[in-house]
Order: sequence, then C-alpha cells, then structure tokens
Amino acid sequence: MAKRKAKKKKSGAKWWILIPLILVAIASIGYLWYKMAQIGHAKFVRYPAFGIDIPDSYEIHGIDVSKYQSFIDWPSVRDMKVHDVRIGFAFIKATEGLGNTDKLFKRNWKKTKEAGITRGAYHFFLATKSGKMQAKNFISSVSLEPGDLPPVLDIEQLYGVRPEKMRKEVQDWLTIVEDYYKVKPIIYTYVNFYSSYLAGQFDDYPLWAAHYLEKDKPRINRRWIFWQHSEKGRVNGIAMPVDFNVFNGDSSDFANLLMK
Repeated sequence: MAKRKAKKKKSGAKWWILIPLILVAIASIGYLWYKMAQIGHAKFVRYPAFGIDIPDSYEIHGIDVSKYQSFIDWPSVRDMKVHDVRIGFAFIKATEGLGNTDKLFKRNWKKTKEAGITRGAYHFFLATKSGKMQAKNFISSVSLEPGDLPPVLDIEQLYGVRPEKMRKEVQDWLTIVEDYYKVKPIIYTYVNFYSSYLAGQFDDYPLWAAHYLEKDKPRINRRWIFWQHSEKGRVNGIAMPVDFNVFNGDSSDFANLLMK
C-alpha cells in the first residue's frame, strides 16, 4: 500500500511539471495565429480612394510607415491607383535613439523591394541622446543599395534640450551618416520646428517638410524635396491611416536623388 501511494504521488508530480510547457506551446500557437491573421487582414483591406485630397500638381507620390501601420501587404500598395496617382516610394522607420530598431523595419525593407517600390529608411532622433551614438545605431541597422533613397533624420522635438545642444547632436548625426553612405542625408521635420530651431544652419541639406492643411505646397521659404501633406491617407493593403507625401520634381529629378 505504501509503495503504491508513493508511485501515484510521483506520477502526479511529473504531470504538473508539464503544465508550463503546455501553456508555452498554446501561447506560441496563439501568437502565430494572431500574426498570420494580421497579415491576412492587411491583404484584404480595400479603399475606393485614398481618403484625402491629393495635391494634383505633383508627379510622384509616396507614403511613410512604421510599426504603427502593422503588417502591410506591399503588392496591394503598389497596385492601387486612383486616376493618375499611385504610390511610387515609401520611407520606412528604421531606428530610434541609441538602440531601438523598429520591429517591422526588416520586413518592410525587404517587402518594399520585392514589390518594386522605391524605399528609404529614417531615424527618429532623440535630442537628449548623443548624435554620434544614434548615427551608429542607424548605420548598424540599415544597408542602403543603389536605387534606394538617401538616409533621413527625423527631428521633431527638443525634449527640454537647449536648441544649441540639439543642433550640435543633429550635426554630429548628419556628418557621420554622410561620411558613411557618401550622400547628404535628408532632414525631416515640421515647418514650424525648422523655422524656429534649424533654419540658417542646415539649409544645405535636402528638406522633407511636414505641413498639413495646405493645398499646393508647405508654407516655408526654402527649397524642399518632399512634402508630407497628410497623416490620414488610406491605401490598399494597410489597415491603419498612413502619412502621404509628394516629391518636388519630375521622374528625372527623382532618379538623380537615388543612391548610386
């Protein structure tokens, strides 16, 4: 009797040991199902139009994305056409700060190329951190190839940093990235931020200006090459709203901008 009881107790102990493994397996299957459902949902998202007013005096249109757009079906993005407007390029968030990489960057970077959409990568700049270290984060994450757009620095806020300190860190990032890729980086920012904190010191860098509620061009007194004119666009294959942009030039100008 005593031996039988001991054997039963031992068998029960083994069963309880297996429970965490079973739970992990269930969780893994559930996570995989969730991810596949997201991708599948993106493939079947369809819009009758882009959902916003599109500036009609520009030839080349594009979007910019990050993990917040979730899984994107890039062939659907490529194939959507409303009148003469289609998506010709996509800027993709690559990195942020010192060590953060956008969790969907690798997927978006690969899938845009497979879909034949011109791609570009951008770094979200934190003014509180070293510009040199942020440049190294971007360089370690992004391999640019011929036909890609130049690297982009996204600078939007001071985060309490003195403007002169912010400008120094920005210049450090720009210098290191330019030396590495052998091309001048593009600066992305809001028109008001540029006018208040960057104008006069970074005017020789290509500008990607964000300014909404304008019909023809951003309200800024310097040359710009990209204009983010809306953050509420809709595109087939993307379940979430997305930023819309135009390129300030023709197809020859666009080709000349790309990495060689």
